[in-house]
Amino acid sequence: MTSQRLAGGTYRVADLELTRVGYGAMQLAGPGVFGPPKDRDGAIAVLRAAVDLGIRHIDTADFYGPHITNELIREALAPYPDDLHIVTKVGARRDAQGGWPPARTPAELRSAVHDNLRRLGLDTLDVVNLRVGGIEAPEPGSIAPQFEALAELREQGLIRHLGLSTVTAEQLAEAQVIAPVVCVQNLYNLARRGDDELVDLTARQGIAYVPYFPLGGFAPLQSDALRAVADELGATPMAVALAWLLRRSPNILLIPGTSSVAHLRENIAAADLALAPAVAARLDRIGA
Repeated sequence: MTSQRLAGGTYRVADLELTRVGYGAMQLAGPGVFGPPKDRDGAIAVLRAAVDLGIRHIDTADFYGPHITNELIREALAPYPDDLHIVTKVGARRDAQGGWPPARTPAELRSAVHDNLRRLGLDTLDVVNLRVGGIEAPEPGSIAPQFEALAELREQGLIRHLGLSTVTAEQLAEAQVIAPVVCVQNLYNLARRGDDELVDLTARQGIAYVPYFPLGGFAPLQSDALRAVADELGATPMAVALAWLLRRSPNILLIPGTSSVAHLRENIAAADLALAPAVAARLDRIGA
């Protein structure tokens, strides 16, 4: 595979240099992130295209499918380029109905780390995020026992770095007493700005902030406002939303997902989309 330098630059966390535009593998599984993809060859092609286009940051989880996305990543990309970093998460599982029940006991977390290692074909995972809350919002409470279990696996050399998913600032602080945290992955976008303070806090601390659902939770009027800006710029609403996130803070890393090479190229184009101050101000008002 050949690769090119991706626009948008990189962000260094600890000893990892991650492209600010990454790829989220969630959509490679079947409908509802359950079962195999309808087009396995197409899924393989998307992963290879991502690397060929310069992406060096792939986000996954063994409970996507379950197991499907990790198996696809290994088939498509192993042996992995030395500078490719795969970020996975633990803390959930899939039931027979396609639900997402939590799986956060220390034993479940240890098992999940080993599942990720085995299916990805790795001896060490670059980053493991502990998923704490639900999809929409964090859940209050201590995360010490769970994070301590992952910290032990880090000490054993099975994990290089630890992160958190769907957490509060208080939970981040609690985790940092136990072990360093290199990234936080929460719901955040133009319309859902509840994490503004956490974005700034992580930036000050040199922690990557990885927002998911860049178009999630938009009201119809907010969607119309975004589309109007996109039409003026000759871009897609997704590209504009991603460009706004890149502009919002230098520690924001993107992981848009798609099962289409064409859409992958559109998402990557966001890194080249310049937002003039007046346009950025209009976009800021969408979430006000």
